[in-house]
Amino acid sequence: MITNLTQDNFQTEISNGLTLVDFWGEWCSGCQRLSAVLTSVAPLFSDNQIKMAKLNVNQNKQIAEAYQIMSIPTMVLFKNGEPIEKITGYLPREVLIDYLNNRTSQPSD
Repeated sequence: MITNLTQDNFQTEISNGLTLVDFWGEWCSGCQRLSAVLTSVAPLFSDNQIKMAKLNVNQNKQIAEAYQIMSIPTMVLFKNGEPIEKITGYLPREVLIDYLNNRTSQPSD
């Protein structure tokens, strides 16, 4: 499942564990391709390893600006509410799976 984020639920949704947030826009073709990848990958991590979420940058400009999102698609990995990594651009499905597997297998702080 992919959670749709807004100004109202952003902090609550990213506050616990690992959350991968896809910053996207409706007009962005790379975002549409990445959305399909995220939809296919989300079930693989649905056992609470990593929460998947999306934030429309046009509807939530303040959040995008706060995290210095300069181009989309951009994904930010949050750990307990803090951004720990930023990935700009499209990632193919297998590359994204490898990336997420590497993040879930790291020892916790």
